[in-house]
Amino acid sequence: MMPPAPAPLSMPPVPASLPYPDTPAPAPGPAPPLSGIKGAYWPSWLAEKAPPSSIPTAYFTHIFYAFAVPDNTSFQLLVSQVDKQSMINFTSIIHSHSPATKALLSIGGDTGSPVLPSMMSCQDNRAAFIKSTIDVSRNYGFDGLDLDWEFPIESENMLNLALLLKEWRLAINIESLASSKPPLILSAAVYFSPNVLLSGTIYPTEALSNYLDFLSPMCYNYQGSWDTSATGAPALLYDKSSNISTSYGISSWKQNGVPSTKLVMGIPLYGNTWELKDPNDHGIGAPAVGVGPGTHGEMSYDDIVTFNSENNASVVYNNETVSTYSYSGTNWIGYDDTNSIRAKIKYAKAQGLGGYFFWALGSDSNWTLSRTGKISKLLPFLDVEFKFYAQTV
Repeated sequence: MMPPAPAPLSMPPVPASLPYPDTPAPAPGPAPPLSGIKGAYWPSWLAEKAPPSSIPTAYFTHIFYAFAVPDNTSFQLLVSQVDKQSMINFTSIIHSHSPATKALLSIGGDTGSPVLPSMMSCQDNRAAFIKSTIDVSRNYGFDGLDLDWEFPIESENMLNLALLLKEWRLAINIESLASSKPPLILSAAVYFSPNVLLSGTIYPTEALSNYLDFLSPMCYNYQGSWDTSATGAPALLYDKSSNISTSYGISSWKQNGVPSTKLVMGIPLYGNTWELKDPNDHGIGAPAVGVGPGTHGEMSYDDIVTFNSENNASVVYNNETVSTYSYSGTNWIGYDDTNSIRAKIKYAKAQGLGGYFFWALGSDSNWTLSRTGKISKLLPFLDVEFKFYAQTV
């Protein structure tokens, strides 16, 4: 994921929509109650570490298969024999273990995102892509489709995204009528705020609201290896000195017309690491000289738990930012733990959000953080509303 760039506290207002050709818009798909989404992405490349059979599916309402990738010429999804078996295995296990849990096919990610601008650039390309996604989803037992574009950086990208979503929704509705099957769910993972700070581009919020069942702001990676001058809380809920925070991002989406119930807040199951300049100066924002332990300054939550135990690390929960960090010697790690996740879920309920999602399965420690979300009594409406949702989708 590309990191957000520092930006001033003020942000220009985001228009409710971006202009696109004045063609009749299809009616939005059925909108079941979305409050109570407890989602998680499953990286298919971690199948050996976290096979679908190991997932406690009852903890989740939606599990995303990551990722399918479009061909860069035909723009149809590339599905090898290995992919076919992986997808069939994923959906069959998810549905057999927890029939109410929805299995979605996520498209894009780091590998697939570079193809998306060309795919969206003309109607024929979009049509080939859309047909392929629906066919693959139906053929391999998925309940829906998810677009993970990291990130649209040109204004033209946003115009074409609006067109894609409108055409995708129409195709899903038509296919549902023709097949007499429930319409596929359509969602998208998006930047943490409607304004992509790196480029100044702005999401077409009206199109996202009208044509998606929900959208999932990626509320993490605010700090990382691209800036090794100081430690940082990589997924903090609040930041009084900057607009790079989850609360700011969520508020921005709401202020620009996206219904709260369509916002599904992202929570990371990994942390970012730094090497402290002075082991005695170890707070958030302490001087650093490089990345810390892990791979390129990142560490999964299960590895963080192991590191903390083996190194007798000091663990600090910062209530002001709603974030956690640990340190041992010159090693410093910023991450989310059970304390920060409980607080974030409380925030999600107070804001009337549609739910939350984790990135990514295979990084938790004995499903501790996943279970924290599932059993939290701060969201008593979750199970009740999802029972209705499961019956109506």
